[in-house]
Amino acid sequence: MKPSSEDIVTSRILWLLLRQYLGCGLRCLRLRGLLLSARGGTFLSEPWLKVLSTKCPRLTKLYLLHADLRGLPSCQILPPSLLVLELHDCELEEKEKGPGVSLGVGIERLVLNNVPSFTNQHLHSLTSWQRLSQLVLRDTFRVTADGLRSCAAKDGDGGVEGLSRIKFLEIGIIRRQNYESQIASHGLRAGWLGLEELSLGGKEVTPGLLCAGHLKDLKFLCLWACTLGEMQIVRSCRMLRGLRRLEFLDVIFQSRRCPPVVEGEGGAGEEQDNEEAEGGDKGDDENKTPDINDPIPSLRRSLAAHLPSCTLTFSNCSVQISAE
Repeated sequence: MKPSSEDIVTSRILWLLLRQYLGCGLRCLRLRGLLLSARGGTFLSEPWLKVLSTKCPRLTKLYLLHADLRGLPSCQILPPSLLVLELHDCELEEKEKGPGVSLGVGIERLVLNNVPSFTNQHLHSLTSWQRLSQLVLRDTFRVTADGLRSCAAKDGDGGVEGLSRIKFLEIGIIRRQNYESQIASHGLRAGWLGLEELSLGGKEVTPGLLCAGHLKDLKFLCLWACTLGEMQIVRSCRMLRGLRRLEFLDVIFQSRRCPPVVEGEGGAGEEQDNEEAEGGDKGDDENKTPDINDPIPSLRRSLAAHLPSCTLTFSNCSVQISAE
């Protein structure tokens, strides 16, 4: 939905706000830009950001929606007090304008949500952000597995290279239905030193699960906005011995209703797989109404057997039972 004229902040209004209303007590600033406006025009400018840095020295969080940032020369003109930067449905310069332009940026958390112009080159430039510890990549379609692999923290000749300070990483693709060719989470197979928390959403969940076993420092895993099979989860997660918390958010669990066993049919391998997925004790789970806090008790039991130190959390999840 296109924002109304009352919602849009023009550059003229920005200067008025800065001169008359914004001051040293400002900690968080949320702005909607002109990217979806028919009239367009300049939004954030270098002079405005410099004055913002002076008048609001305590500003720690900047949230930008529908902002065209292609006219800004570099990240260094952002207020040095910023700790959190969130860009939602924004546009950036296609290429960085020179090496080392991001040196000195003090941002600790960067959120990129549907920023189509964010590329592998932009991702690589983040390696110079000295304090960046949390990175969120949602619907950043031009970040590829090769780009993520090349920026992952790893041992090098001069010590740990890449995004070595990242402790939390989120990757999610949910807006594009037929998006298959550039799944970024395949790049996690190379491992990522020091990465303790991983969040996977949409199209990135299945390939990311297959690669998560290569993340030796992983302690927290969140899976969201996806459909998963019970056996798929068990087989992927049982190798994550260091995991301490596993969270499912807006997940549809596919559970198979087993048909009656006919004597002489079936094999030992199939029976073992079924018992593993159900924790070795079927009970009356399939006849019970799923608990929103524990939609698949058999999954909890099975994961508890493999990961006894891991806490499971279910939020807004549902169960889809198949007869096959």
